[in-house]
Amino acid sequence: MAPTSIRLRTPPKEGIFGGTLRDLKQIAPPMPLTDAKIRNLSKRLKPYKVSDFAGLYILVKPSGSKSWRFKYRIDGLEKLLVIGDYPGVTLAIARKARDAAKAELDIGVDPSEAKQEAKRLSREAKGQTFEKLALIFISKAVKEGRAPATIAKTEWLLGMANAEFGRKPIAEITSPMVLRCLKKIEAKGNYETAKRLRAKIGAVFRYAVANGIADTDPTYALRDALIRPTVTPRAAITEPTALGALLRAIDGFNGQVTTRIALQLLAILVQRPGELRHAKWPEFDLEAAIWSVPPERMKMRRPHRVPLPGQAQVLLWDLHMVTGHGDYLFPSLRSVARPMSENTLNAALRRMGFSSDEMTAHGFRATFSTLANESGIWNPDAIERALAHVEGNAVRRAYARGDYWDERVKMADWWAGFLEDVRAGQPLSNYKGFHGGD
Repeated sequence: MAPTSIRLRTPPKEGIFGGTLRDLKQIAPPMPLTDAKIRNLSKRLKPYKVSDFAGLYILVKPSGSKSWRFKYRIDGLEKLLVIGDYPGVTLAIARKARDAAKAELDIGVDPSEAKQEAKRLSREAKGQTFEKLALIFISKAVKEGRAPATIAKTEWLLGMANAEFGRKPIAEITSPMVLRCLKKIEAKGNYETAKRLRAKIGAVFRYAVANGIADTDPTYALRDALIRPTVTPRAAITEPTALGALLRAIDGFNGQVTTRIALQLLAILVQRPGELRHAKWPEFDLEAAIWSVPPERMKMRRPHRVPLPGQAQVLLWDLHMVTGHGDYLFPSLRSVARPMSENTLNAALRRMGFSSDEMTAHGFRATFSTLANESGIWNPDAIERALAHVEGNAVRRAYARGDYWDERVKMADWWAGFLEDVRAGQPLSNYKGFHGGD
């Protein structure tokens, strides 16, 4: 009788668990992939799959390229997530991507849709360049009624930034990139320009952050990285005798009559040179003796009223004979459709022999502020309102809402009379109302 063991050479039809060997092969999980196995996968005439585990597999294409895929089910539907190509996406990275996708599934997020959304956002972010956002920021400033001079200066400043990183997606711009741009300007000694450019770049980034286009403002970290510019106050004559000499020089100016009257009005009305240069005739009510400056031309974007003393009204009537046929009080010599150049008034002062260290067109405001405060007659708040200054303290500003109009009308008359006296060389001790006089 043959040994029993000889029968065992033929595999039994039933396994020890009651199934066939074919059934056992189907039940047994596939062995996880290794880098060695993946490298040895050869191309075939048709694409084929080789599983790792938990839905991850690699697809081998007829070209020999290998691509990671993750098969999953969501809402009863079978779906596929393409992870990336091997060997750029390693086995370890593919498994992490599969685990991340499973984590999304656990909270009800479709990983394929999430990937497509991420791609869309990435494409959108790449299209949101600094230059594009800068243009939108400037357009916003125009709609807000910012002065043309302010818009032009903003365009000039941001143009320097655009030359450095304008075409880069704004979300990819870093603090070192911005600093390199600013350092180039600083190296030329233009410290104030570098400071202003940092502020404008920061404004563009804050706009982008507010609209979800960027995460941070890289200029915030650069606050102490630049050389602080030395603040030099605009030159102004504040000594009465010297002021009288200046006024007499203006009266004798032999240039354009519009330039002379502009300087005379600037001394009396003490508004910003730009506000006066851009003044238009419809803003003036000579009968009511009021100049109403629209908010879009004011530095703080608030409407401003200026009382017109008799001396200013006489000058305005004289000026109306010259330029009253147009819109601007002080039109350009080249075109009545444009105002006088911003350099005209300072250039006139230089022609009269006053250097930039002695007097500037803007300096008339400091002259008025100094002498009006020294007089001790007027409420300092009324002086500040006359200059269209805004209270810096937010709490105090909330309560100081009046414009002190009645006091400002009296103060305007006082100031115009004071200028007449110093022009004539009158002793200040004889000037009624100065230094506490009756």
